Amino acid sequence: MNWKTDWRSFYYEAADAPDDITLIPSKTALLVIDIQNTYLEVPDDPAEAARWQPFFDRMHGTVIPNTAALQSWARDNGVEVIHARIACLKEDGRDRSLSQKKPGFNYLLLPKDRADSQIVDAVGPKGDEIVVTKTTDSALTGTNLRMVLHNMGITDVIVAGIFTDQCISSSVRSLADESFGVVVVEDCCAAATQELHEHELRVINMIYCHVVSSAEVRGFLAAG
Repeated sequence: MNWKTDWRSFYYEAADAPDDITLIPSKTALLVIDIQNTYLEVPDDPAEAARWQPFFDRMHGTVIPNTAALQSWARDNGVEVIHARIACLKEDGRDRSLSQKKPGFNYLLLPKDRADSQIVDAVGPKGDEIVVTKTTDSALTGTNLRMVLHNMGITDVIVAGIFTDQCISSSVRSLADESFGVVVVEDCCAAATQELHEHELRVINMIYCHVVSSAEVRGFLAAG
């Protein structure tokens, strides 16, 4: 696998290889999105539990350990670690965006203080790391994250979390529209199915971000 040639959609099949990426630690943030307790709860219905089992396997076996390791690497190298989570400020969820009030999977009533809305401990914040709470898919649209990143002089954002085809994609597009450089770490992300995950990576790659592995992104950091 090589980030310069992989994950290409029809639009970029014949495009030249992108330039090398250099990330300056003091200008780079690692943004981890929505790895929350609620998404690791196994459904009571056996059929639903079986349907979601591949997702749980990827989360526990790949995404969470890889993300925790990437966070440790970032902290050790002066890269700001930032967290985003879905939660509502009102118990009844009146403050949620319309997309989170619609029936079905995306119906999310997660009051901010409830246990299921909290970030999974293994990838949770340490020290004074920033946590933004959103009631939208995009981590920028419904928070002050845009201003925070600009205030800290951040120009590039490394993105990890879930779900690739929903909140990851929405946040990546928002970041790109605000002219941040964005890299998405493939093995630190998941969608409900591997097919959805891989499809969305090809959709966003090379226009809104560059899709890379957790091993590759470590090689982008400029020497201190």
